[in-house]
Amino acid sequence: MSFRRILFKNSLALLVAGSLLAGCKKDVPQAPDPVPPPTTDPAPPQYGTPFAGVPERADAVMYQVNMRAFSQSGNFAGVTARLDSIKDLGVNVLYLMPIYPIGQLRGVNSPYAVRDYKAVNPEFGTLADLRTLVDAAHARGLTVMLDWVANHTAWDHPWVTEHSDWYQKNAAGTIVSPSNNGTTYNDVAQLNFNSMPMRLEMISALKSWVYTANVDGFRFDYADFQPNDFWKQATDTLRNIKTHKLLLLAEGTRPSNFASGFDYNFGFNFYGGIYNVYRNSAPATTFDALNNSEYTGATGTQQVVRYITNHDVNGSDGTPVALFGGKAGAMSAFVITALYKGVPMIYNGQEAGMTAAIPFPFTSVKVQWGVNPDVKRSYKQLLAARAASTALRQGTPTPYSTASVCAFTKTAGTEQALVLVNVRGSATLYTLPTALANSSWTNALQGGAVALGTEVVLPAYGYLVLKK
Repeated sequence: MSFRRILFKNSLALLVAGSLLAGCKKDVPQAPDPVPPPTTDPAPPQYGTPFAGVPERADAVMYQVNMRAFSQSGNFAGVTARLDSIKDLGVNVLYLMPIYPIGQLRGVNSPYAVRDYKAVNPEFGTLADLRTLVDAAHARGLTVMLDWVANHTAWDHPWVTEHSDWYQKNAAGTIVSPSNNGTTYNDVAQLNFNSMPMRLEMISALKSWVYTANVDGFRFDYADFQPNDFWKQATDTLRNIKTHKLLLLAEGTRPSNFASGFDYNFGFNFYGGIYNVYRNSAPATTFDALNNSEYTGATGTQQVVRYITNHDVNGSDGTPVALFGGKAGAMSAFVITALYKGVPMIYNGQEAGMTAAIPFPFTSVKVQWGVNPDVKRSYKQLLAARAASTALRQGTPTPYSTASVCAFTKTAGTEQALVLVNVRGSATLYTLPTALANSSWTNALQGGAVALGTEVVLPAYGYLVLKK
């Protein structure tokens, strides 16, 4: 079982005090000592043709698939059947939650208790079915990322008996479970990253999926809790696969993750900001500070992935519609998440305006597709505007927020965008700063000219996306 729910609850409390995520120490973003990548294992034969359409870091729009909840069949074929709908939404990166066999010994049916890093969970289908999904995604211009669980394995993973020294042990020599913030996860066994043979075998397994399934990257679970030099070793190895352009996402907040070679860190604290603004009436200026703190250590085009729900907080906190003021409030929150800074991620069912959460272990609720077509239309409209604007995707933001309105411009070369989002459930009057008053724009969502004076009235949870 993954640990993000515990992490979020602590980060939310600390965010109010202006701190970083609990369990993640503030660290100086220094590059780890280089570790030679493993070169002893031969690469498996390459399946398929490496995908040439992997987006640039800042241009990605990610879509998280929870296989069990995504379709009635709960398998790869159920995802393959809806790829056109996913593509139609306006995303370009498909991120699949763990696809590996799940441990039974001491198990709780968690996809994050991996029994075999090199096999496919028969619950979802076969390797051939996964390849069919990847091929069909690539044919539609979709990049495919797998979820990787490096921190721990299931208790019935062969390594437990064959290589017990690859695991952390207590004083009595017994393999231990991982713990975080007072919670011990007894369904999994904690790996020992001081073991160089374990690292090499882990990285070999990781690399094998690029060849055997032709995938385009990975999201790395619980990435703040393994040594940076392990991640540098892993990312260096993956970057040495010259035939593939890979996207690598750390599910963590450590600034040093950027120096370890990841393309992305995870926006835990931005979700905490959304929660505090929409649930606890914190000022909209909260987001301005997060644009600085979450990017500590990032260089070049490295990004933070931001979201208003995912598989953890959806189950523990509720859906965006339930949390953030109905469909209008949830859309308002997503506009900020998608456009202010970073790369947006959508969790399956979010675009359907779901009110029912998908609780762990994700077997009791199925996404009800098509029930809120108005929500999907709004997502498509917003993501189309983002895709059509270099400023919205990659521009440098300048904040103009007030307590009730998240306001910013984004500039890329001669192109500029202006975004105004009312974060409250009642209409509000926004006074334009001198730099924006009496200016002319084009509506990036509906088209048509927009002439701004000195004030704008935004309805409850209303938003404007303009460009020129």
